[in-house]
Amino acid sequence: MNKKALVAICIAVFIPLGSYLLVKFASDDAVVLPRHYLPDSIVNTVRDGKVTSDTVWHKVGNIRLQNQLGDTVNLYDINGKIIVADFFFTSCAYVCPKLTANMAKLQQSFLKGGDPMDKPDTSIVQFVSFTIDPERDSVRALKAYADKYKVNHDNWWMLTGPKDTIYNFIFQELKVDKYDSTAVIDPNFAHTQRFVLLDKNFNVRGFYNGLDTISLAQMSKDIGLLMLEKETNPEPLPFDPLQMGVFFVITLIIVIIAISILFRKRDKH
Repeated sequence: MNKKALVAICIAVFIPLGSYLLVKFASDDAVVLPRHYLPDSIVNTVRDGKVTSDTVWHKVGNIRLQNQLGDTVNLYDINGKIIVADFFFTSCAYVCPKLTANMAKLQQSFLKGGDPMDKPDTSIVQFVSFTIDPERDSVRALKAYADKYKVNHDNWWMLTGPKDTIYNFIFQELKVDKYDSTAVIDPNFAHTQRFVLLDKNFNVRGFYNGLDTISLAQMSKDIGLLMLEKETNPEPLPFDPLQMGVFFVITLIIVIIAISILFRKRDKH
């Protein structure tokens, strides 16, 4: 083996390795995912003498209500979907119709293949609208309201139930009142124009103005980003990447030294 062969070996080894590292670090910085909201606690751990802090984000609790079809549903029945939630009441004459119309446009935007003749893809996002006037918004009223806006029932729930249950969810779980800068929300009548974005793990990832086109465009972008987000607890690799890298470098050094020794012996002869 001559020096040209040695150079070829080094190139063959370092180019894939360098390309992998370049792509890895570039991809880590290329996408800025929607931020988390509502931290529950901070967990400090000591590892190799260094203290690291991890935030435990609030997971929205489950809620059990009735939808516009009369079915009893649980929030945790929604598996593997991003959730967009809003708040309305059927007798609202101004804000709620606009919110519902904007939500309907968003639902229709998930068309399979972009063909308007196809039904929206219901596997990506679940839309959930909570009535804030459940005493008057019966299942029948919700069904009529949903039909008025041509709601696809497959992935859009309009929910009613006990008022205390709904309001506790709004204020204690979603905490919309803390992130609505448009107005102070009345604890007795939670009228807000906010859309709330939840990821697949039921963590709050965004609050948006449901009447503002720029805010809604940002929400659509954030939905796309969350679709690409990796699982928070992925399956562990069968090896430690750091140890594998160290082993690779040591092996490469040994190979280069061995080849150099062979060259020297051959030159002497």
